[in-house]
Amino acid sequence: MGLIDFVKRAGKRLGLGDDDDKAPSADELRKEVESHGLDTGDVEIDVKGDEVELRGRKMADELREKIIIAVGNIAGVARVNDRIESAAEGAEGSSGAAGSTGSAFHTVAKGETLWGISKQHYGNGAHYNEIFEANRPMLSDPDKIYPGQVLRIPRR
Repeated sequence: MGLIDFVKRAGKRLGLGDDDDKAPSADELRKEVESHGLDTGDVEIDVKGDEVELRGRKMADELREKIIIAVGNIAGVARVNDRIESAAEGAEGSSGAAGSTGSAFHTVAKGETLWGISKQHYGNGAHYNEIFEANRPMLSDPDKIYPGQVLRIPRR
């Protein structure tokens, strides 16, 4: 997939203090991802400043994308370099942030709702629940999204 940008100051804060510029450690990120019930057993996490590199063997696009979102939506992370092999393509990564088999990513702007995001991407706001379900377990309520958060937008 390559590089995916995130809003460094948005997202969940891990650890103590208010230092939004400090990226969390690889261990903190792994614990956060696993707290969502996502398996990171075959994923290497490497933190370099505010960039996180993820490497690993072939896995389903949905799991790979959820791990990217879980890591990227942490305060202090500005970008994620996805080097996990896509099971669908059989080769490391795919073309672009909305690869041919994967989801698109959407950064939430101030005032946006899942209904509006669904209307923008699908032409119909009534499909908002597809976006909500695609971002579970990181999202627990369709009304609780925030500016700067990056969401998976599954292909239809």
